[in-house]
Amino acid sequence: MPALPLHASRFEPIKAVLFDLDGVLTPTVDIHVRAWARLFTDYLAERGVEPAYSEADYFDYIDGKPRVDGVRALLASRDIVVPEGTPDDAPGSNTVWGLGLQKNDEFFAALEADGVVAYAGSVDFLEASISSGRQVAVVSSSRNAVSVLAAAELGDRFTVVVDGLVATDAGLPGKPAPDTYVYAAELLGLTPADCAVIEDAHSGVQAGREGDFGLVVGVDRGVGAAGLLASGADIVVTDLAELVDAVSEPAVAPEHA
Repeated sequence: MPALPLHASRFEPIKAVLFDLDGVLTPTVDIHVRAWARLFTDYLAERGVEPAYSEADYFDYIDGKPRVDGVRALLASRDIVVPEGTPDDAPGSNTVWGLGLQKNDEFFAALEADGVVAYAGSVDFLEASISSGRQVAVVSSSRNAVSVLAAAELGDRFTVVVDGLVATDAGLPGKPAPDTYVYAAELLGLTPADCAVIEDAHSGVQAGREGDFGLVVGVDRGVGAAGLLASGADIVVTDLAELVDAVSEPAVAPEHA
């Protein structure tokens, strides 16, 4: 009997694959990084706050979290306190929501100007997952997931998308809490143990581990394999193309005594 592809045994019991979006399916994390930098570089400089904003701040305080949680965490790192505000605040208002909305405007301007093309290896892995009979879903902290999927021409692959808007409507806490991933599994009619979580951020990997998911895969887009493993990933790859053969094996139903 020929040997199974590397990691195939880890996918045998997996009935669904739950994908993060930014940094996993699409390189939109780069657009987010630039949008956050434009927001907070000027914001901190105008107030004379040190240290100045750096890319490390994105990974330390913002990456993978809902937008307003990222604003709160960055401000707290500089001991800045502003009113919470509301989703109706004008973008750029000196509130948590106003700053988050300004960042969102920056993101959409970049997305409209440059567009987005999905990672080729991730698309291959997605298609292999579907062809193997597994269900798929997107679980993203972004409130723009549907727009990004449409821009990347991936919207027709997913009937379940749990994004920041869905999480708010359902009263679910964002990553690193596991609730949004658990909710996606429930919408597919499955348990966390039936599902694999695919993540590139520490907060998302932690969500997968805290939710007791059947498999947690880290995609190292620069965070570092050691850090993703420490956060709870079972497997770390640099490109999901590495797992195409593994996920191509059909799911195996668990044996019952």
